[in-house]
Amino acid sequence: MQAGLMNTYEHPVSNRQTVAWCLSGLLTVSYLLLYLGPIPALGIRWDVFQAGAEAAGLKSKWTLYGLLYTLAMIAGGVYVIRRHGSSRYQLIRTSVVVLVQIVFGFTLPIVMKVFGQQEHYFSYFWPLKIEYLYPSTVLGQPFLILAWSFLGSLVAFPILAYFFGKRFYCSWVCGCGGLANTAGEPFRHLSDKSPRAWKVEQVSIYSVLFLALVTTAIVWVNWAIGRQHADFARFAFKVQEWYGFAIGAIFSGVIGVGFYPLMGTRVWCRFGCPMAALLGLIQKFGRFRITVKKDMCISCGNCSTYCEMGIDVRAYAMANVDVKRAACVGCGMCAHVCPRGVLKLENKPIRWKAGTPIRVYAVDL
Repeated sequence: MQAGLMNTYEHPVSNRQTVAWCLSGLLTVSYLLLYLGPIPALGIRWDVFQAGAEAAGLKSKWTLYGLLYTLAMIAGGVYVIRRHGSSRYQLIRTSVVVLVQIVFGFTLPIVMKVFGQQEHYFSYFWPLKIEYLYPSTVLGQPFLILAWSFLGSLVAFPILAYFFGKRFYCSWVCGCGGLANTAGEPFRHLSDKSPRAWKVEQVSIYSVLFLALVTTAIVWVNWAIGRQHADFARFAFKVQEWYGFAIGAIFSGVIGVGFYPLMGTRVWCRFGCPMAALLGLIQKFGRFRITVKKDMCISCGNCSTYCEMGIDVRAYAMANVDVKRAACVGCGMCAHVCPRGVLKLENKPIRWKAGTPIRVYAVDL
């Protein structure tokens, strides 16, 4: 059975009611405590997560966080498979993204620490994990890990995004998207589909990408000339520190996860992730698109409701236009919940016929 609209808004936690606001508050406070540790102004004078980690026999609060994160994805993955497992695509995709988190996002970094190596999260790449291209990281990593990061970020990912769209990473590999598509499943319909939200998204996500590029450049320039220019070194350190706090902690963590019950599951992916922005630009000119069977849409709205990226898929289907939005992460849920099989995820080369005018549709403006 496909999960339709009948049970989407029934549960209070999925409908921005009091329970949802309380859950959002709990998640937000938890992430603030995780990143900020003691907050004397609020009467919190000890690191809650670090104390919890030590009580559980773990050395670091980040190990505890990784464990909780992975368990949340496993539980959410079971929930998604039970709900949407009739779709082979959803079954395989969910299983893969959970497995990637278990192996590459949690187990391998711990194994590296056990053997005295610097931990490395193999499922994250620059510019999402911006410090992976900082000089201190580049110069301190073994060659194979360095090659993994560089080839992934600068060679393999652009090629894969051209042929398969950003879905290969955002919906199959990335832990941020993995949490959104598993534990965040009950909130996917809460994403804002309005044109105003789309405009905010375009300004926001490309601004963060720009900041990531500038921050990386400043850090490298500081590495090259910082010893001769103390003022620039202090400036570079402040920029690096600000980006890590404002973008890496507050935007991606506190807002990105804390606002799940209020704004949907892909707040960070949609409005802030520099990796999503970069891959989305490539996707616009690549082969991936969601194709539409012409004159088949009955305007039921299931596709738009279940789009976690806030895309009004119904508008494209009604206009008989394939979906080529940079924001689309290829989760495939719109095709899964369509009662008439109107939508299909495909990787098709663009073929222009001589003399055919290029039309710009209202849904792409």
